[in-house]
Amino acid sequence: MLEDLQLHGQVQPGFESVQDAFRRNFEQHGDVGASVAVYVNGARVVDLWGGTADPAAHRPWAEDTATLVYSATKGATAVCVNLLAQRGELDLDAPVARYWPEFAAEGKGAITVRQLLSHQAGLAVPAEPLSREQLLAGTPVVEVLARQRPLWEPGTAHGYHALTFGWLVGELVRRVTGRSLGTFFAEEVAGPLGLDFWVGLPADRAAAVAPLIDGVPDPSELDLVTDPDAKALVLEIAGAMNDPASLFARALSTNGALPTPDATTWNDPAVYAAEIPAANGITNARSLARMYAACVGEVDGIRLLSDDAAARARMEQVSGPDKVTIGQSRFGVGFQLDSQMVPMLGATSFGHMGAGGALGFADPDARVGFGYVQNQLGASMLGERRTAGLIEALRDSLR
Repeated sequence: MLEDLQLHGQVQPGFESVQDAFRRNFEQHGDVGASVAVYVNGARVVDLWGGTADPAAHRPWAEDTATLVYSATKGATAVCVNLLAQRGELDLDAPVARYWPEFAAEGKGAITVRQLLSHQAGLAVPAEPLSREQLLAGTPVVEVLARQRPLWEPGTAHGYHALTFGWLVGELVRRVTGRSLGTFFAEEVAGPLGLDFWVGLPADRAAAVAPLIDGVPDPSELDLVTDPDAKALVLEIAGAMNDPASLFARALSTNGALPTPDATTWNDPAVYAAEIPAANGITNARSLARMYAACVGEVDGIRLLSDDAAARARMEQVSGPDKVTIGQSRFGVGFQLDSQMVPMLGATSFGHMGAGGALGFADPDARVGFGYVQNQLGASMLGERRTAGLIEALRDSLR
């Protein structure tokens, strides 16, 4: 019950408005259980959690509660690739096929690593039917993607590779390092920084995960859109989402085998344990914020990306109409960039949102790392009010 809501954690003086915004998320925007965290100049200034992790079990959200964050996982995957590029182990402008020869099939030999990371490869959905078990295994879908023809001429357009991004980039990392993406991330990022963040959850951690809760769309929210062109776009996107044959729906569900977002599908220990480097990361806000803070400064003596590497990572690669999601999208090297569709702190911010509400990002100008995760999936077509409120409160605090 909201009257029993207790928030836990710490807020440094000057950041109380973030705590107020976090409370409003429960009181006004339907949050059930959630956490939010902010680092500034490598120091933790906000670390809050509250609500219920598992309503069925009456389990409260605890300090170390984690949940599945969907595409916020892509930020962790992008960190891994940019870390390899920084070390000189991976050339962003080299063909993917230099590291993964089988990828060159069907005219894909010229696709660069940079194009793969910015959703330009035209491989947003597998061309062959695959079962959920094959997707969770990883290797079968990687083999299908390697041998198929692109859906559009690579480099001429971009379209969100909602789930295939992870299998593609994960295989690239495996070819370069000999380690799976989940293992590389654990050993090179999560371990050194002490993160509660997994791409491939250990079995002994599954019982502590906060299960996702499906969101319920509000048809009346369309009444808030007064611009005819904007309303037409929202209706077009909604139609594509609900049409199983559309590229949007096929990409978001991998041809129906992994509906996304969908609580029942993803609240599955087999899904937790698999490595889906685009979508099944399990973490909390503290770990998301800490990871991004280490991309723009030192955190307890650890720095992931140098200033130069972070600048390369956030350099705009594509912007404009997205062939999959229909609306506008904007990408750097694996990261989403600040935009009207994915608002962050400012023009230099880079990170990634997750379906249903999760968000993590870094801002090099403010030296900020931000993280927000929740178990209640949002279902708004007009943007995520929970993160918008938190970011505006953070912006006010930094002023």
